[in-house]
Amino acid sequence: MVLTQPRPGCRRPLEPVVAECVAAGADAIQLRDKTADSRALVATVARLRAITEPAGAVLIVNDRLDVALAAGADGVHLGPDDLPLAAARDIAPPPFLIGYSTDDPDDARRAAADGADYLGVGAVFGTRSKPGLADEAIGPGQVRAVREASRLPCLGIGGITPGNAAIVFATGAGVAVLSAVMAAPDPSTVVHALLRSAG
Repeated sequence: MVLTQPRPGCRRPLEPVVAECVAAGADAIQLRDKTADSRALVATVARLRAITEPAGAVLIVNDRLDVALAAGADGVHLGPDDLPLAAARDIAPPPFLIGYSTDDPDDARRAAADGADYLGVGAVFGTRSKPGLADEAIGPGQVRAVREASRLPCLGIGGITPGNAAIVFATGAGVAVLSAVMAAPDPSTVVHALLRSAG
């Protein structure tokens, strides 16, 4: 999964970067933009949907269930401070996907019971993309623990690059990547390298 980042983190306009990522084999895109208003987010989802749908890639909206449903995205990704999972599951029609962020095995079991379809687990290697997590590094072992506790598909996130992604893939999880792709001069090359590291 490639997480998007608005400028200046993303060097170029978002749409061509996303098109390059899905053409290179990224099978999921998460729209992450903490600054845009609802109207702008809905418009962005529509533009990205026109890219991801023909390519068979999944489009997820970060935090905003209302935007995801209104704009026809494939799913939403929620955190502990967002709408409760069970409430989101009651609102969202199948087969709408709901992801959830946790690095705690007990919380992961609760998320599975509440209807999560997948989990984002991190920060695996620390990250500067989210305030306060630069020094947090839960390590790949914790990704495995969360995956085994929840029995859900998991994505390791946080500080993942082509150089360390194989360690996360070895836990049985996938990877979610933001800066390594969005800040790259050639995002497709990074996506290709990440996929090669999956073996």
